[in-house]
Formats: sequence, structure tokens, C-alpha cells
Amino acid sequence: MAGVPAGVVAAGGLVGGYGVARWTKKRPLGGVALAAAGAVAARGWQEKAGTSTAAALSGLYVAAFAGSHPLAKKLGAWPSVFAVAGVMAVASWAAADRRS
Repeated sequence: MAGVPAGVVAAGGLVGGYGVARWTKKRPLGGVALAAAGAVAARGWQEKAGTSTAAALSGLYVAAFAGSHPLAKKLGAWPSVFAVAGVMAVASWAAADRRS
């Protein structure tokens, strides 16, 4: 994962997971993309900032995914996904990515 900030991977996983689910009409396939990106990001967080930070950011990743659903009722689907992806990227930068 050298060179790619974990926050970019996490934000991409949120956006990509939703895109895959929407365009293939197969939600489980979107879940696979979301989970794969989350696992890669978690490894990057752990390497850069340690296990506790990786656990906290992984929890935020799951919360961002879950929170995008009710937020979509207020903002719309894509704006909601982009909003939570942005929050995830900023949190990742603040907690881990800026260390490298």
C-alpha cells in the first residue's frame, strides 16, 4: 500500500462500494468492494498509527457506511456517499496519513 494514503482507499471504498452496488444491482457485490477497501485501509492505518487508531478509524468507516443511509434520505444518495467519504478521508488524514 506504499504511496496511496489509507484515507484515499477508505473514501474510494465508500464511493466504489456504492457505485458497484448501484450499477450491478447486486448489493452483496458492493459490500465486497466496501469490505476489501476497508481491510486495505485498516492495514495502512495500523502500519502508520498503530492498532488502536486503526480500530477507531475502522469503526468510523463502518459508521460512515451506516450513516450514509439515513443521510441519503435528506441529501440524496450520491451526495450522502460523497459527504461520508469526505469525512472519512479527513479523519484518516488527521489520525494517520499525515504521519508519513
